[in-house]
Amino acid sequence: MPHAMTRRLIDIDGDRLAGAGEILGSSTMEDTVNDALALVSDTEARRRHKIRLSTMEGLHLHDPEVVKGARRNEGSTASPSPTCC
Repeated sequence: MPHAMTRRLIDIDGDRLAGAGEILGSSTMEDTVNDALALVSDTEARRRHKIRLSTMEGLHLHDPEVVKGARRNEGSTASPSPTCC
């Protein structure tokens, strides 16, 4: 589903816009702004997930049913780890 787009009239620092465009590899001002906004949103989501994993908040790993679903099947032929040399 396409994202909702809204036309806005704002003042943007031209030097920062150009710098962000170079860093992001964007070809237009619109792409640069949208790419920068996506980057900020994605970075924050990753930060929150990292905190959640480090604190184990909401993961319910104490629940045997949740852990049971994460275990390999006894009859699985998949190797638990790759063999080396």
